[in-house]
Amino acid sequence: MNIMRTKYFALLVLTAVFVGCTDKFEEFNTDKKNPAIAAGNALFTNAQKELADQVNQTNVNQNVFKLWAQYWTETTYIDEANYDVVTRNIAEQIYRFMIREALRDFKEAKELIAVEEGPEAEATKQNRLMIIELLEAYTWHQLVDIFGMVPYTEALNIENVYPKYDDGAFIYNDLLKRVTDAVEALDPSEGSFGSADLYYGGDVEKWIKFGNSLKLKMGIILSDVNPTLAEQAITSALAGGIFESSADDALMPYLSSSPNQNPLYEEIVATGRNDYVVANTIVDIMNDLEDPRRQFFFTQKDGAYVGGIYGHSNSYPNYSHIHPDILAPDFHGFILTYTEMLFYLAEAAERGFAVPLTAEEYYNMGIKNSILEWGGTQDDVDTYLARPDVAYATAPDESEDGWRQKIATQAWIASYTRGLEGWTTWRRLDYPIFNIAEQIESVHDIPTRFTFPIEEQTLNQANYAAAVAALGEGGDKLTTKIFWDLYDANE
Repeated sequence: MNIMRTKYFALLVLTAVFVGCTDKFEEFNTDKKNPAIAAGNALFTNAQKELADQVNQTNVNQNVFKLWAQYWTETTYIDEANYDVVTRNIAEQIYRFMIREALRDFKEAKELIAVEEGPEAEATKQNRLMIIELLEAYTWHQLVDIFGMVPYTEALNIENVYPKYDDGAFIYNDLLKRVTDAVEALDPSEGSFGSADLYYGGDVEKWIKFGNSLKLKMGIILSDVNPTLAEQAITSALAGGIFESSADDALMPYLSSSPNQNPLYEEIVATGRNDYVVANTIVDIMNDLEDPRRQFFFTQKDGAYVGGIYGHSNSYPNYSHIHPDILAPDFHGFILTYTEMLFYLAEAAERGFAVPLTAEEYYNMGIKNSILEWGGTQDDVDTYLARPDVAYATAPDESEDGWRQKIATQAWIASYTRGLEGWTTWRRLDYPIFNIAEQIESVHDIPTRFTFPIEEQTLNQANYAAAVAALGEGGDKLTTKIFWDLYDANE
């Protein structure tokens, strides 16, 4: 598929070497003949891979968001599509991979880089530290979007194994400041990680765009709850320069060989399991629109695209499957994309924020970019945008303000395979209409957050109790709303 990036694939070969070194980083830090730059870079590389693996994973023990976004559904074992997060203690696994693995390695990489000695310029060291800041902010923002609030100011402190939880709005505000400061401190005339950077190969200009694009994303997420701060963040992001094309996308370049393969390949193909089919939620919506991306998203069943009933048992042979290109061992992982930005900007225009183009223009650009990057043609784009049920002026929209449904639906389709982004779009904008799984009663039983890890209830009782109280009336329940989620889902 033409959205794949091949230019960085070779970089991932370094990961195998770096991962093997990470458990000995203290030795590197004290070896004056081989200063800590090697260990700092190795930990950074390893953290990038850990983060990308978790974000793109579909192992039901650690990432269920492709199910919760109703892109895919299960065949025989349907617990996770019915929102059972306790049996497998999935929250604990999310904590493990995002906090104890990725964020811990980012933190330790910063500590090593800050004290390293060697010929490398201080400006290069500064760039490396600021890039880590941006990826830390990205990871924390995802954790807030999952749980609502998490340990933040006291997290990752070995001297405090019982950290307090911080309010989600506070964390977002702090992250926006951290991102702004990091972007301003980056110097594109200097180097950074070079080939140790798996996403951008050390390109500092790309990281500046990444930081501003992340700020735009966080600003949009805050739009309902704090429109003033949201507009400030969006205006600042645009002034600094966001992604300009898909060439700026932050992607993880997986390889054909283990252990650096696409986690979807490892979980679905390499195991020989038939646990997933594509869900009728997305298939039916795309069928109704005769969406040209279906041929890149799904396989056909008897000449048609047929989705399994979401949250019910489904016979694997009877339904369409995930397209084999997506399950290829070297299919890239998504972190942050230009297509996302276009739909965020469409929202920003509708909300009255100062952006250069109209909502319709950004909406059309987002659809076009998504179709083309998945492998469609300009004719596909023109035909699709000409449909009355797709065209911005005539697409059906039952939302009170007349734009949420059509923007949400197209942003959700374009986020296919990116489960957390799809689920977050549904939570923020309350569209598209989701299906009701077998073991729940209504749309209001669909989760709007993740419950805290079970271990927190026993090992961090006092801070857990304080966090539950801070969440408000709903407490630590799946249906308690995150601070930025003000409205109810639509039936």
